[in-house]
Amino acid sequence: MIDKLEFFIALANQKHFGRAAEECGVTQPTLSAAIRQLEDQLGVMLVSRGSRFQGLTPEGQRVLEWARRIVGDSRTMREEMRAARKGLAGHIRIAAIPTALAMVQKITTPFQERHPDVTFSILSRNSLQVLSLLENLEIDAGITYLENEPLGRVTSVPLYAERYHLITAAGSPFSERETVTWKEVGDLRLCLLTADMQNRRIINRHLAEAGATAKPTLESNSMIVLFSHVQTGRWASIMPKNIADSFGFPADIHKIPITEPDAEHLVGLVATHREPFTPLVSALLHEARLLAEENGNR
Repeated sequence: MIDKLEFFIALANQKHFGRAAEECGVTQPTLSAAIRQLEDQLGVMLVSRGSRFQGLTPEGQRVLEWARRIVGDSRTMREEMRAARKGLAGHIRIAAIPTALAMVQKITTPFQERHPDVTFSILSRNSLQVLSLLENLEIDAGITYLENEPLGRVTSVPLYAERYHLITAAGSPFSERETVTWKEVGDLRLCLLTADMQNRRIINRHLAEAGATAKPTLESNSMIVLFSHVQTGRWASIMPKNIADSFGFPADIHKIPITEPDAEHLVGLVATHREPFTPLVSALLHEARLLAEENGNR
């Protein structure tokens, strides 16, 4: 039953029989047969079919909720038994918003020192994707904003607060200032994250509250792209200070606090709330809490 539920979850996520089969490492006929067997066992149609996948039936949507719980509990049980036999081992999948990627190592490095048999995958995703991946059991934890948009039923650990700075080259407007206002930076030639990023929505809101509008001449979903364009001296950007510091801009790139208001937004680790957590997620939450205490967040 568990393997059939895992196939069903994969199909719901991929919305395509072929891609779901590839994700599960089986042939498409094997996956299709397993879904039909699951339907026979439950006595309801789960999938609307035509020449291709058309979606889940209302019964299928309800079964999907149960499938996520059952598969999640099954994984927790297997991890607990493996940890009891061999100690903590396995693979942790984390998705982080782009502005948090540079700080992920502050969790993964000490974690792996304590648990050398644990490996990691780190993905860059926007905040909505982080929550979707969590819900679909495609990641174990996420790092995202905690206060601005709904998170759903998660356990969260606040890690740090983003504080925003104008990043600009020497000789450009405001480069010698001690501070600059949100209204002033709205008139600059900016490069910013794309509109699907919560960081961009936060920036847009603060600019609007100051009577300004973001008019970037370059957008990207990658912080690396923004960094490289700021370094040309032709663009300025608005970035959280912690990530700007982590990339070590040269001395001719200035970081100037943005005021009126002195905005800050909390970022933290999130995991789907369940009791008990898997041993891996439980250990990850513990590591996050240690970092939070170090940063003064409890």
